[in-house]
Amino acid sequence: MSPGIGLMDRRLKTEKDAISLARSGILKNYKTELEKIETLETKYDDDAGDWYVALGWDEKRAIVKMDSVLAEITEIKEI
Repeated sequence: MSPGIGLMDRRLKTEKDAISLARSGILKNYKTELEKIETLETKYDDDAGDWYVALGWDEKRAIVKMDSVLAEITEIKEI
């Protein structure tokens, strides 16, 4: 039996960790330069245990959704 999300140790513990993972996902998927990526907003959802990071680069914007327990990107949505 596995513990609930409240009992599991989060791998993305801080906002800095979430931003770092989000930036790496954008670099991998959009082939841009790290210096061009700007952090617009971050949010942690206590109920779901997910991080949301809004990033902007060039003329593009995206929201990166990440699972804080598994430390993986679950969705990148360009807006």
